[in-house]
Amino acid sequence: MSLLVVSNRLPVTIGKTIEKSSGGLVYAMEGLDYSDGLQWLGWAGGVVDDPEEQGRITTELSARFNYMPVFLTKQEADDYYTGYSNSSLWPLLHYITPYARYEESWWEAYQRINRLFAQSVLDLAGTDDFIWVNDYHLMLLPSMLRQQRPDLKIGFFLHTPFPSYELFRCNPNRDELLEGLLGADLIGFHTFGYLRHFRSTVLRLLGLDSEMDFIPNEMHTTTIGVYPIGINSEKFLKALASDEYHRYLKEYRETYRGKKIVLSVERLDYTKGIPRRLDAIERYLSLTEEIDDIVFIFINVPSREGVQEYQDLLEDLQGRVGQINGKYATIKNVPIHFIYRSVNFSELCALYSLADVALVTPLIDGMNLVAKEYLACQQDKNGVLILSEFAGAAQELSNALIVNPYNINEVAETIQKALVLTEADKLKMNLPMKERVIKYDARYWARSFIQDLSATTENREDLPDTKELSSGVIDRICASARLGLFLDYDGTLAELKKKPSDALPNEEIKDLFLKLERVEPVDVYIISGRTRDDLAQWFSEYGFNLIAEHGFYFKHHHTSEWIEFDPQADLSWKNQIIDVFQLYTGMTPGSFIEEKTSSVVWHYRNSDPEFGSWKAHQLVAELYEMLSNLPVEIHHGKKIVEVSSIKINKGSVLEHFTLSNNYDVVVCAGDDETDESMFRLTADNIVSIKIGMGDTAANYRVSSPRAFRKFLAHVIDNFSVSNTTRRKD
Repeated sequence: MSLLVVSNRLPVTIGKTIEKSSGGLVYAMEGLDYSDGLQWLGWAGGVVDDPEEQGRITTELSARFNYMPVFLTKQEADDYYTGYSNSSLWPLLHYITPYARYEESWWEAYQRINRLFAQSVLDLAGTDDFIWVNDYHLMLLPSMLRQQRPDLKIGFFLHTPFPSYELFRCNPNRDELLEGLLGADLIGFHTFGYLRHFRSTVLRLLGLDSEMDFIPNEMHTTTIGVYPIGINSEKFLKALASDEYHRYLKEYRETYRGKKIVLSVERLDYTKGIPRRLDAIERYLSLTEEIDDIVFIFINVPSREGVQEYQDLLEDLQGRVGQINGKYATIKNVPIHFIYRSVNFSELCALYSLADVALVTPLIDGMNLVAKEYLACQQDKNGVLILSEFAGAAQELSNALIVNPYNINEVAETIQKALVLTEADKLKMNLPMKERVIKYDARYWARSFIQDLSATTENREDLPDTKELSSGVIDRICASARLGLFLDYDGTLAELKKKPSDALPNEEIKDLFLKLERVEPVDVYIISGRTRDDLAQWFSEYGFNLIAEHGFYFKHHHTSEWIEFDPQADLSWKNQIIDVFQLYTGMTPGSFIEEKTSSVVWHYRNSDPEFGSWKAHQLVAELYEMLSNLPVEIHHGKKIVEVSSIKINKGSVLEHFTLSNNYDVVVCAGDDETDESMFRLTADNIVSIKIGMGDTAANYRVSSPRAFRKFLAHVIDNFSVSNTTRRKD
């Protein structure tokens, strides 16, 4: 078993020679112990069109580092990387929707390159290998891999924030992106806030309910978790002991003797809030009398220089810095030093150590490792970390001076506060944060993620704390001389749809029905809350018995006549119920009423899921209070509230047909409260199966309609074999 790390870029620089990068992700992955080795797959960077040169690079990367390159054309890089990844997804994930642009050709390229990565992974991956996909460039990849290789353990980590549903739904391809991610066994986020946003988005866009740490879906169950990434602490500690670091430290102490240093380090990116930070600095300079005694050092590493917004940002910042320096510079001091380039690592460590204040105030940031790097470099003295509340690191580094970067006055006042703190106060603030940064480093992050990925149950079709359908139970079903199948439809055989009319049988279900129809001796009953018209339209072509409105009507497969199960049932209460439902429909946008012969249903599937659920619970409470003396049952099912006759339910109908047909084994399956009357029957020959989450009286559970269809297909295949063998005997 080996680990294959997949990221947009390989951690190498390819020029006349190939040099390996030494970033935190490399350090993290190299700290993992895999007996069969660690491979890394990613774009080689740049454009290499010559096949011979591609071969040379591939051979060298594989031999030296066990890296496998993916090559992109210039057009692919422009559309997939600069276009969709960084002009569509990046601003959206960082809450800056006005910058998010969409082109159909970008989306087509994004799909195509994700498929290219998928094929490359499939070419490399062995049986049961671990695949760790990193970041927003490859959000479709987990599902692509899951469809082809369900044996793989697939993890995905998002290194950016995940925005709220209200923002993410702006993306034209939102559903495909979410479905792509849900192909993973484990999805990791930096903070619980991002995880919470993801769960909310999946609920509102895909209609999938979830628990705090997992999301059942059609393909399987996806675990979700929080893994705040750390730094390469070992690299920083080694640098702080080096001669080069001490030379830089001595040089800068002399250069900035007598001055307070406020340091900002980041990629040049509009998410970092640099213009607002400059506004706060200007506000501070307008209030202080010590302009000669302070210097603000901005180190801005060039980033995405091909994106127009970044070019505009650089031009704006250079003009803004010049304006502030022109206004506040003195003969003795220029307050802002703006550096637009990378700096030597030892040089950076010296600046971290020397800085009195680190000003880390992004508008939004997945984590922000600069804050952690600064703390790791506090040795001879203690500086002060001013940290944006919108950086993921603020969840861990709560001893920092936390600020709202949009509040210019607050940031300016906090700079002043930081510069006058005592050494004792700074030590008290920094010590626990520094200990955490050193202990919970990048390798700890990687080990935690891989351990949890390893612990996920492969292709699990059952949910926690429920009983799995054992091979013994399935053998008993397949060996029965006469079998009755009582099957709910919506949410059981077919996935729930926002519009009930959209749930008609697809090709997979039709094929399953044709196979069921041919199996003898098996009697199939479709037992549903749907109307007679729906069931007749969708299922009359098959040799199934149909039971409509939870049992109020039934029709034998060999007749066209619908029969009332209890013609004497009292339905005089319906108008009273409709009046109440109409009141709640008016209060709940997206909800509607469905009137059947024997019941009235209030649907809220098209409402906001949390608001709809809240109003549904209110409605149910009101109904129980007003209907206590009426002959009705109240069902709060999946996105519905239904009131029906107490005399008629699925359980009484199942019991009737079971007794009259003398089945050896009866299998009943359903997904909501209306099916519980079947599940509560205690006869020894009944096997009851709950589909999905929720409390239940059923004996067994499977996770989804897809899993249940898979179970039925298995029963069909083995039932035929078992009965053929029995007839021969």
